[in-house]
Amino acid sequence: MYLLELAKLKDIAKCYAIIKAAKEFQREQGFIQWTDDYPNETTVLNDVQNEKGYVIIADSEIAGYMCIDFSGEPAYENIEGKWNTELPYAVIHRMALSEKYRGKGLSSIAFTLVEDLCISKDVKNIRVDTDFQNRRMQHILDKAGFAKCGVVIFQGSGKLAYDKKLSKIAKPAGLANSQDR
Repeated sequence: MYLLELAKLKDIAKCYAIIKAAKEFQREQGFIQWTDDYPNETTVLNDVQNEKGYVIIADSEIAGYMCIDFSGEPAYENIEGKWNTELPYAVIHRMALSEKYRGKGLSSIAFTLVEDLCISKDVKNIRVDTDFQNRRMQHILDKAGFAKCGVVIFQGSGKLAYDKKLSKIAKPAGLANSQDR
């Protein structure tokens, strides 16, 4: 069973270790989307303290980390292109999977869990951005049904912007609250 849970303070070191490994993986793939300074442990701490940091649980362990922000993203107000909907949205930032789970379909599962969480909160739209060179994430987003909408400036550089309008009914199974661990 796979779960999506709010991250806890005790999870920060593990979450940041996953992000650090993802930074190295990006470099191995020939690009740098995340710098040495961003995201950092303070970024993860802020996510967790603001209840925006989430962990993906697989086989009873933390298999991934992401920020899911339901308060919007100021950088998304200016897009070279056009969003497919202006509905309230959730933003996914800083998605990273443990090396152990790469290439095993966990990204697709994670997006399904995020969609279920959004629908349970009556949010019917998800937005995300990624680097032009991050072909792996672009493929994952295409496969998950996200549409390319244009370019936004995030963290000082242009990023490909995607969105997805949700239409399915929430399935609370697979979601857990933070008291479950």
